[in-house]
Amino acid sequence: MPKAYGEMFDRAVLTYEAMRPGYPAAVYNDIFRYRPIDGTSRVVEVGIGTGQATLPVLETGCTLTAVEPGANFAGMCREKFRAYPRFSVVVDKFENFLCADDNLDLVYSATAFHWIDEEVGYLKVRRMLKRGGAFARFANHPFPAKDEQLFEALQNIYKAYRPDAYTPPVEYTSECAKRCALLAEQYGFCDVTYQIYSRTRTRTSADYVALLSTYSDNLAMEEDVRRCFFAEIQAAIDAHGGRITIFDTIDLQLARKP
Repeated sequence: MPKAYGEMFDRAVLTYEAMRPGYPAAVYNDIFRYRPIDGTSRVVEVGIGTGQATLPVLETGCTLTAVEPGANFAGMCREKFRAYPRFSVVVDKFENFLCADDNLDLVYSATAFHWIDEEVGYLKVRRMLKRGGAFARFANHPFPAKDEQLFEALQNIYKAYRPDAYTPPVEYTSECAKRCALLAEQYGFCDVTYQIYSRTRTRTSADYVALLSTYSDNLAMEEDVRRCFFAEIQAAIDAHGGRITIFDTIDLQLARKP
């Protein structure tokens, strides 16, 4: 993760905690079927954020170490999961994290692994895992509104504020998940599999703007520009009923160390 973006995320910790969604129970069920986890297991979470993907793993009784570059995120999670004595957080980039080889039963990362250089990340995960250990990579891919009029209004705002960087959003598909899953084979993993899950979330215009304030491209805007951008987004949603439905696709890739 670029240092500037990491610092921006860490400043948005309270909004991030309030607005970023968790993940469906089916994701964890599929992970634990693939690699059962219990009180004897050692697990690392890469990029804990504010812990949206942490509790279901902690509840297995495992020893869980989270690696998180943001000090504020780490501090929130230490407090949030203080009832779990086998939980700890290391404040560092995953690339710098020290861990013995052949040591872990599971490494997982939720909407965070894309910040890590592909070759560095996959090879490091493979070294850290025991034989038969698993890597679970999953992420949420939101698609903003299928109402054609609202969608067009929002995209016009994005085009106006990002004329050189605008690309139209596309929905994440099973083929996208497959391509991501097959990356693991390039780095020596086996038994590669993938799955996608769907859900919808409906938010008020104010909540949607709060959610947008947790994304790196928006955090990178100049403050005055960002304020105007958010005001226009909120006005567009208010002009179309005051609520927006977000269509989420969550993908899960699983791979095993031979």
